Amino acid sequence: MDFFDAVARRYSIRAFEDKEFERDKIDQILETINRAPSAGDLQTYQVYLVRSRNLREALARAALGQLFIAAAPMLLVFCAVPTRSSIKIGQRGEALYALQDATIASAYAQLAAAALGLGSAWVGAFDEDAVKEALGISADEVPVAIILIGYPAESPSLAPRRDLADLVREA
Repeated sequence: MDFFDAVARRYSIRAFEDKEFERDKIDQILETINRAPSAGDLQTYQVYLVRSRNLREALARAALGQLFIAAAPMLLVFCAVPTRSSIKIGQRGEALYALQDATIASAYAQLAAAALGLGSAWVGAFDEDAVKEALGISADEVPVAIILIGYPAESPSLAPRRDLADLVREA
């Protein structure tokens, strides 16, 4: 599948087949994450790969009771690591670049999943401390996103998008 097809096929999936997917697909998603651009090539994020049902359920509770999260066979939790950025880039790296790095890597994971015929959803509503506790995340890491990945068990229609004339301002 080419890039533009992957972008067109990517939409939020909240219902997944109760089916594991192939290890090579996981590896391709992880390799895509590893190739995502980052400020100063520092990769100031950490990724937690979660497949355990108990941990998926704990993360669903941490995500304000969004129980559909536990149905995804795999979760990727992306954390910014601001201290990794501040060492070389300073305050702006700590305050902004680590967050940007984690979100870029998250988006790459979703596009890789779409290219592989998998569905995904981005979850950003969660209790940060509960996520940290569930995964044993260190104090210097900041959870940014939980990405659900699996074979879709639904085909939602695409959400309406803004008209480009409204979205883009030429300067």
